[in-house]
Amino acid sequence: MNAITPHLTTVYLWFLILFSLGIISICKHLITLLRWVHAALFKPEKNLTDYGSWALVTGATDGIGKAIAFELANKGLNLLLLGRNQSKLQDVSNSIRSKHNSTKIKLIVLDLTIDMSIGINQLKSAIKGLDLGIVVNNAGATYPGAMYFHEADAAVWDPVIRVNVEATAWVTSVVVQKMAERGKRGAVVNIGSGSSVVLPAFPFYAVYAASKAFVDMFSKCLHVEYASMGIDIQCQIPMYVATKMVSTVKTSFFVPSPEQYARCSIRRIGYESRCTPYWPHAIQWWFCSFVPKFILNYVRLQIGIRKRSDRLRAIIEDE
Repeated sequence: MNAITPHLTTVYLWFLILFSLGIISICKHLITLLRWVHAALFKPEKNLTDYGSWALVTGATDGIGKAIAFELANKGLNLLLLGRNQSKLQDVSNSIRSKHNSTKIKLIVLDLTIDMSIGINQLKSAIKGLDLGIVVNNAGATYPGAMYFHEADAAVWDPVIRVNVEATAWVTSVVVQKMAERGKRGAVVNIGSGSSVVLPAFPFYAVYAASKAFVDMFSKCLHVEYASMGIDIQCQIPMYVATKMVSTVKTSFFVPSPEQYARCSIRRIGYESRCTPYWPHAIQWWFCSFVPKFILNYVRLQIGIRKRSDRLRAIIEDE
């Protein structure tokens, strides 16, 4: 009996340790969820005009960018709309003016897939003399469909790098310099992706996911660099939004419309360096954090294989 007692004590001690670690882990996850819900639903929205009277939105002709432009106009900001299609930009401008006739709007027709060391002078000229307080780097590019990396030639992935990486860096460089020189608060919002943060891997879209990982780390670094200057740098992490980019047009609880997402997006400007504005997306992220990585990778791989098969089938049918 005496020989058994130390053994039972050791087992009991290990049980307490493991039980305590389990409780700590559960509490950590619950605190994370509660913080996300609080930030998404209860944090007061900042007065965005305190940053400045003008806002710049890239990729403003469709989807999230267009919806955010409308929301910024609702908040009393004048707009710089950047896109590569003059006609679409004008349509967006006309739509905004029909609801907000006092809003000043300037259009910047610029193809972000070109060499930005040349095109950036156009942006510098457009923002000269303006009280630019908010910038939303929303423009993004992805693959035309799921494919293995060796199947994607440079014509597929080079524009992804140019828009998601190079253009984001170039635009941010110009506007942050302007904000720092004027000695006034500013906010830069970079639109990231759950493909690079929530999931451990995003097969069949490798360059896209990697480019969005750049956006995330780029934003976190600049957030630390410029916080003392009153410049808020933020990366927003959406999951699926019903836009043309993801070939999803049907909305649901977990797939908001661009307008729904934009309303949530605006509320989070000026807070943490990384956030998930649409709170059901935060719930998805929270649940994913409990799933082993190999399971998430397997599921995402199977989705990619199916989407690749659908793409190849569509190509054959069109021939």
